Amino acid sequence: MATLADILDPTGRATARIGATARAPRRTGLTGVRLGLLENTKHNAALLLDELAALLQSEHGASATVLRRTKTAFALPLPEETLAELVGECDVVLTGVGDCGSCSASAVADGIALERAGVPAAVICSDAFTATASGMAEVQGAPGYAYLTTAHPVAILDADAVRERARQLLPQVVATVTDASAQRVAS
Repeated sequence: MATLADILDPTGRATARIGATARAPRRTGLTGVRLGLLENTKHNAALLLDELAALLQSEHGASATVLRRTKTAFALPLPEETLAELVGECDVVLTGVGDCGSCSASAVADGIALERAGVPAAVICSDAFTATASGMAEVQGAPGYAYLTTAHPVAILDADAVRERARQLLPQVVATVTDASAQRVAS
C-alpha cells in the first residue's frame, strides 16, 4: 500500500531511476537532422509543432522530411511501437503540448522515454502545469528534466498567435536539443 511519502506514477508504467544527468547525447547542430513531431491531440498542438519544424528547417537546416505522429490519448504513455518508430527514424523529437495537468505529465514521460532510447527531445508544456510536469520527471527518476514552458493557455490561441508562440520557443527548442543545453535544468 502506498504511503503519503510515496510518489505514484499515474501512467501505470514501472519506472527505472535514471537520474537527471542520464539523457540522450546532444546534437552539435541541426543541419540535416530528421525531425519527429509527437502531438498529443490538444487543440493547437499540431500547429505549434508544425510551425517549430518549419522554423527549424528554414533557419537551422533541419531535413525537409518530418515524421508526424499523434497520440491517441493525451494522458496515456507513448505506445512502444510509436516510440520504436520515432527512435528508429528521427534524430530529434518535439512533443507536446502539455496544456493541462495530465497531458503535461504524459508529455514529460514521453520525452524521458525518448531520451532513454537515445533521442533528444524538446517537451513543451504550458507554464500553468509545471508542478505536474516536474512531478512526472521526479517519478520517472529524472528530477530536473529540462522541458520547455510557454504561457498558458495554448489551446485558445488563433493561428497567428500560435506562429508567434513558435517563434518565441525556437531558441529554447534549439538549446534543448543541442550542446548549448548542457547546463539547462527545468524551472
